[in-house]
Amino acid sequence: MDKETKLRIHNITAKAALKFGSEAWVLKKREERSLEAAQMKFLRHLLGITKLDKEKKQCIRGKTGAQNIVKEIKQYQEKWLQHVQKMDTNRLPKQALQYKTKGRRNIGRPRKRWRAQLHLED
Repeated sequence: MDKETKLRIHNITAKAALKFGSEAWVLKKREERSLEAAQMKFLRHLLGITKLDKEKKQCIRGKTGAQNIVKEIKQYQEKWLQHVQKMDTNRLPKQALQYKTKGRRNIGRPRKRWRAQLHLED
């Protein structure tokens, strides 16, 4: 197969599988690294480059025209947020976005939340 066909297969299957359900994810650094590693593994294989060749990520992305998967997921989440904000107030996703919990939190470091990730926290 030629490079363009392999890249189309990547965009249709592998990238879609990596992004599936990502509109509600709270990405931590470890998860961002693993997503990026999976994408780079496929792109290296597509170009026939090994890790021993020591090609930089930016160079590989430049050769394939691929965007960073983490950036794509964050753009997808922002797009989803805009979609939810346009919904009627009786829709469940809109209610979940506007919900404020009552009571006390557990002891320890607070968990990273989806609203904080998109800089919506008050």
